[in-house]
Amino acid sequence: MIEQFVNFVIRPPRAEYNPDQYLWEPEFTLAGRKYKRIDLELTNGRDQTLKCSHYVPAVIPDNTALPCVIYCHGNSGCRADANEAAVILLPSNITLFTLDFAGSGLSGGEYVSLGWHEKQDLKCAVSFLRNNKEVSCIGLWGRSMGAVTSLLYGAEDPSIAGLVLDSAFSNLYDLMMELVDVYKIRVPKFTVKMAVQYMRRVIQRRAKFDIMDLDVVQFAPKTFIPALFGHASNDMFIQPHHTDRIHQAYAGDKNLIKFDGDHNSPRPQFYYDSVSIFFYNVLHPPQFPSVCSNKLDKYYNLGAFKVGAGTNESLLYEIINGLRAAGPDAGSSSAAAANFTNATKSVVELLTERVNQLSIKTDNDLDFLLDENHNLTEMDTHTAESHLEDKSHRQNEECCSYTSSNRESWGRCSSLGAASDGSSLGERPEIPSHKHKSMTLRALATPLRRIRRKPLAIPKERKNRSLWKRLKQERQEMGESLTQRFRLCLQGQAQHKRTKSS
Repeated sequence: MIEQFVNFVIRPPRAEYNPDQYLWEPEFTLAGRKYKRIDLELTNGRDQTLKCSHYVPAVIPDNTALPCVIYCHGNSGCRADANEAAVILLPSNITLFTLDFAGSGLSGGEYVSLGWHEKQDLKCAVSFLRNNKEVSCIGLWGRSMGAVTSLLYGAEDPSIAGLVLDSAFSNLYDLMMELVDVYKIRVPKFTVKMAVQYMRRVIQRRAKFDIMDLDVVQFAPKTFIPALFGHASNDMFIQPHHTDRIHQAYAGDKNLIKFDGDHNSPRPQFYYDSVSIFFYNVLHPPQFPSVCSNKLDKYYNLGAFKVGAGTNESLLYEIINGLRAAGPDAGSSSAAAANFTNATKSVVELLTERVNQLSIKTDNDLDFLLDENHNLTEMDTHTAESHLEDKSHRQNEECCSYTSSNRESWGRCSSLGAASDGSSLGERPEIPSHKHKSMTLRALATPLRRIRRKPLAIPKERKNRSLWKRLKQERQEMGESLTQRFRLCLQGQAQHKRTKSS
């Protein structure tokens, strides 16, 4: 029975796996970008071979160094445990280095030491990355035994940028005594202590380390590296009070996150989000301008427009989606099909199409601006635009079904047209004179203006030509304004502020 407990500490079940089956592929795509896995071997100070993998972007700009996080697996773990970490870190331009500690996975070595010798394996990996000119600063992410390893090494190397410590134990001897109670081993207390002392001597002889030296709490006050602690609230193997003790004694900047689950349960998404934000803040990864451009070009056909390094992507998405949503079929029941069609159009085409929606095709299209006496009426921007857009709806009425609100808007705008031409659907309602004078004309979303003219006995045809000329000029100005604003957004030079719609 004592032999089983010894193996439980220094010779747990070993992970055997096929790297081509359980690791990320040598070349893979994640979040629309291409990455590659570089496999390598390192040799530690005890002449043991360490199997390692380094996940990096397939293409790195010249003279650019990326930060790297070394993932340290737990007891009975291997480098395949870092697959989730790759999803968290790589999209943020943070490379990932993972290894099988000696005695674990496919690496050499017969025994594990729960962090004592593993810190020398970690030192070997850090030295390798320090000599790599494509690596800038380094962070450590460890779980269980890997968390203890990271903390022990961080106490010796203050140049580490940040630590993420998941489910670390505070003292190995205390942990062994607790596990006796957890697994309900019915032996007297003095017998357990004698057994532990015997195990201590056996472990020293075989694995070459003293379990009494693994008092992690005594290293916490000597470590000043920013750290994020995590622990599952229902962990019965390494209970949460272990992390509480380390967190309380830790000298550097620190934060503690607890979540539901046990020692081996998957971690919740909010915890991974916290890890991503933490490493982003301590490692300061660079941003690739080309990544932004490629991503936008992938989902939006920008045509001749070029995206600058400081592009406000949220504002750009808002403008592009607004152009797509403003298609001629936006008010129909088949809007989903229209949006799918708009998704294949370039931004330049959408911009031109949107301006053309406000164009005047014939002189009769200006009748809605005239009253019965062929004089200018006054209306607001929404009414004027509604009339122009509803004309397009009216032409496609046979193939598109309109909502009741669009029908009401169509009738309201048509009632403002010239009744003498018989273009309205019904009789034009009487508008009180005091309300008629208070309305303003803001056609085509031009700056607020008021038109106050005395009615002139000018022929209708002449009035239409004048209106045609002025509206055509305003349409052109509007198109140039939209284009200029869109270019400024792409170049990251937009200085205006937008109010978020309710």
